[in-house]
Parts: sequence; structure tokens; C-alpha cells
Amino acid sequence: MFEVDPNSLANLDQIATEHVHLDLDVDFAGKKLVGTARFRLVAVTSTQEVVLDTAHLNIKAARLVQSDGSPTALEVDTSTVHDIYGTALRIQLPALVATGDKLEIEIDYETSPNSSAIQFLTPEQTLGKSHPYLFTQCEEIHARSLLPCQDSPSVKISYSASIRAPKPLTALMSALATGSRDDGDSTVFSFEQQTTIPSYLIALVVGNLASATISDRCAVWSEPENIDACAWEFAEMETILQTAEDVVSPYLWGRYDLLVLPPSFPFGGMENPCLTFVTPTLLAGDRSLTDVIAHEIAHSWSGNLVTAKNWEHFWLNEGWTTFFERKIVGRLNGEDARQLSCVIGEADLVESIQFYGKDSPLTALVPKLDNVDPDDAYSTVPYDKGAHLLYYLEQALGGPAVFEPYMRSYIKAFQGQSISTYDWKNHLLSYFADNDPAKLELLDSMEWDKWLTAPGMPPVSNQYDGRPQEACLALADRWLKAIDDSSYDQFSPADIEGFSTMQRVIFLSRLADNAPLQADTLRAVDRTYQLTGYRNCEVRFGWLALALKSNYMAVVDAVIEMLSTQGRMKFTRPLYRLLHACPDGRELAVKTFLRLRDFYHPICARMVEKDLEL
Repeated sequence: MFEVDPNSLANLDQIATEHVHLDLDVDFAGKKLVGTARFRLVAVTSTQEVVLDTAHLNIKAARLVQSDGSPTALEVDTSTVHDIYGTALRIQLPALVATGDKLEIEIDYETSPNSSAIQFLTPEQTLGKSHPYLFTQCEEIHARSLLPCQDSPSVKISYSASIRAPKPLTALMSALATGSRDDGDSTVFSFEQQTTIPSYLIALVVGNLASATISDRCAVWSEPENIDACAWEFAEMETILQTAEDVVSPYLWGRYDLLVLPPSFPFGGMENPCLTFVTPTLLAGDRSLTDVIAHEIAHSWSGNLVTAKNWEHFWLNEGWTTFFERKIVGRLNGEDARQLSCVIGEADLVESIQFYGKDSPLTALVPKLDNVDPDDAYSTVPYDKGAHLLYYLEQALGGPAVFEPYMRSYIKAFQGQSISTYDWKNHLLSYFADNDPAKLELLDSMEWDKWLTAPGMPPVSNQYDGRPQEACLALADRWLKAIDDSSYDQFSPADIEGFSTMQRVIFLSRLADNAPLQADTLRAVDRTYQLTGYRNCEVRFGWLALALKSNYMAVVDAVIEMLSTQGRMKFTRPLYRLLHACPDGRELAVKTFLRLRDFYHPICARMVEKDLEL
């Protein structure tokens, strides 16, 4: 274990990767990728060893590539195994390399069906039912099961790839496509990502894919059966991207394409450069859930350009991105929408801290992750606690007119780098020392330890505009009052017709805060607003969570249906936990998960296993 990143076994303080080229064959029958990774490395200090992260990889051979192209076989050692962080691939060099020396190494390897980064889908698991499909998800420390690498966000690399896939399938990556060629029964697709990225942003998808052009630099990809619905739902991509540029700075990645994945994708979105991955649960049919797209687009600056040095500083990726997302949403849909998003985020933060416990070190903005799987620390804390801090700073320092020039300076100062929270803080102080010294007194008076390293809620509450939520809270309170005499006839579908998705979620959350509710109340709510079959997944999830918190088992079929048709952890994990907590749901939760385990992505399956204590 080395000091740069507690979650990596690589010798990050001795060797740095500059570029990786992947030459891989897709083997659907064997559920593996087979080929070669070629690394261009530079010595940070003198050393005679290269140590890379791996997990569930079969390492076949390693070679030093001489300047004339001739290979020299290298000895490898895979005896160092960590329960959480995988296997250290130790490669002995024939001679000591000095600081600044560059070298190239090739590694022949193949992945295994146990790779946590790759999900192989059978034809039956796709919409078209005719072709297999694979996609990767490398965040946080799963790139090491896709390729041997320095699997740490502290290392930013360029990469290129040649992917050989069976016809008629298409390969896409988090890079710009540079061409394709026929090769018998296969097609070889070529890619190049010249902007440096951390290993967790390397991404690959292979499947029967179609695209729809949105603008000169934006397109939507999905299975052909879904492409028209996807193109309609995300037709505003270019507008969102332009708005993000207005908020931050010009977009530097060339293309911004969007891939709608099969339903087992475990996240709302993944900000893979040039090709954001998103869940089909965003297909609400009314473009009401595109705030996720605003979030992923915002990552083009925070996370992808300016990257957290390691997973302890993850809030620099997600807190900043959430803050940017809400600014984008505010400009697109009005300040009321931004305020509602802040309110929902605050409620999510409270729920996450209750789940972990207010004294849990994992609720700190900058947690210690020695011998901790970063997946176990994944929650809304870095998102919403980080955004809370930035919102507080913006208000305290003088509002957007003061804060937005600073945030643009921050991105410009650190783009292309991996930084720590303390780099961020030092830049913040330096910026205001140079541009508005009067603000330093406020910054110096902040209790930074409580903001950054203390567990629990932030030390100062933010005051959000309560007006946008008044109507939905008032409606919820009317329902709670009606419980006294069962006067439910006063309500009608028109009550929520003018509500946004966020307002409907807030309405349901207010009811859930008062759970358990009586069965007759819940029957009346569902009868009035038809929530059990609601298409919008955010609203349907809010309803099902309310029902399960009230042990209202009339919704159990709808719960199982939602668990069976999508694998997004935002919905899947809480639904399993809530069903498991119901007196009549414990056995059903376990039985359902065991039946569906292979449907879920490995990351989701592992987390649900922990939730259910299996």
C-alpha cells in the first residue's frame, strides 16, 4: 500500500502512466475480453519495479518494448492479494530506471466472468432479444478488473483502443471513434482519447446499437427498438450543453454523445467522456428527468477535467457537479427548480446520514478510506454535503456575481489535474486574497474541521426558498389532517397536475416523514393519483417507499415489478431494504434478490447482498 491513494496497490509514488493502448477481442461465449494492453510509463523516482492494480484478470505475459520495437520478456509476480483491492501485478524491470526515464510495457491478459467492471447480457436480456450485449462500469475501483492499470484517480492518462467485435455489433468507448474495418466475421473499431482521464473513466459498450443525431456534436445511442423514444426524450441535449458552457466555460471534449443502456445499469448516469451512459429509467415520456443529463454534462468540468486525487476527496467530483447541475437547471427551468433540487438534496443527505449513523466516519465530507471499499462509502453525502458547502459559500461570499467568477477560476486553475480538498481550499483562499481580500475574514472564521472531516450534517444550515414547495407540502398536510375523519373525497387528480416531478417527490416525502400511515389512507392516495403504475420512476419509487414504510403490502407486486425491470441502485437498494424490513416482506426480499441476482450489475448485486446481510 502506498501513500498517494489508500485504495490502490500500485506504486504510484514511483511510476506514472502516460498512455495506454488496448487491443482487445470480445468473446461473448467465454464472457471475457482477450488481448493486450500497452503502457507508456515514466519514472517518478528511480525504481526497478512496476506495480499495477488487477482484479480477476488472467495475466499471460509481460514484455518491455525496446526503442527499436524488440521485446524483452519480464518476470511478473501476482502473489500479493488484498481482500478488497485485488491483486498487485508486480513486474520486475531488467535494470533500474532513473527519475524521468520513459519505458513501454506490453501485457497480454484476459478478463474473467468474475470481472466486477463488465456485465455480459444474453440476447434475452436486451430489447431486441437477438444479440448479446456488454457494458463496463469502472467507477470507483473496478477498472482493475477491465485492464491492469494504476487504478487511482491520481493518475490521468490518454488512451487509444482497437476493439474486435462480432458482426453486426457496434463498439463504442469513452473516446472519439477514429474508424472501423472489416475482419472476417468481426469488425475492428478504433478509438482515441487525447484528453487525459483517470482509469475509472475508461468505458466500453458492445451491442446492437443505433444512433440519432441531436446536433453537430451530440447524438443519442441505444438499441434500435428504443432509439426514437430516446431521441425524443433527450432532444434538449445541445441546449443543456450550451447552458453548461455559459455557466462554466467552453466544452473541451469534442463530442457529447449519450448512450441509453439496458435496465441493469446500476446508476442514473455515468460521466464517461464523449459518451455518457444513462439508465432507461430516465425515459419518463415527458422530458422531466433530464436533470440527470445536466449532472453528467457538468462532470465534463468537475470530475473529468478537475479530478479528485483519491476517493477520500470524491466530493470534489460530485459536490461540485451537483452544484453546477443545479445552476444549469436553474438557468433552464427557473430559480424555483434550483431551490426545489436543493431541498430534495438536503432530504437525501439527511436520509443517508441516518442510514450510516450521524457519527459514522463515512458521513464526513472527506472520510478516511484506509482498508475501506469505496463502494461501501458511496452515498449522497459527497453529492449533497459537498453542494451544501458550495451553496453556503456562494451565499456567504456575496452571491453568484461574486462566486461564479471564482468557480470558473477554479476550473481553469486545475483542469487536467487531480487534486485534494486542501488544494481546493488553498486556491479558494488565494483567489479571494487576490480578488476580494475583505472576504478572507469570513473564510478564516469558518470551522473547516467541522465542514470537512467531522461526521454528520454540515455545521451550518442553508436557507433555501420555501415558496416553490409550499403547495406540495400543503397538499400533504391536508392529507395528514384528513386521516382524522377519513375525508378523502376532497382530493382529486387535479391536485398534482401542475406539480413538477420534484414537487410530487416532495409531496410523497412529506407523507413518508409521517409513516406509517393507515392502509385506508394509502388506498385513497393511490386511488386518487394512480401512483402504483406511474411511469415516472422517481415518483413511482417515492410512492412505493412510502407504502413499504407503512407496511402496506398491497403494493408488493408493483415493488417486485420495479425490482425486476431495472437495476438502478438509487431505487433497487432502498426497495430491498424497505421490503426486508416489513414483517411479511423479509423472506420475499431475499427470495426475489436470489432470483434476480444475475440480472443486476455485479456492483449492484454485491451492495444488495450487504444490505440484506446475505
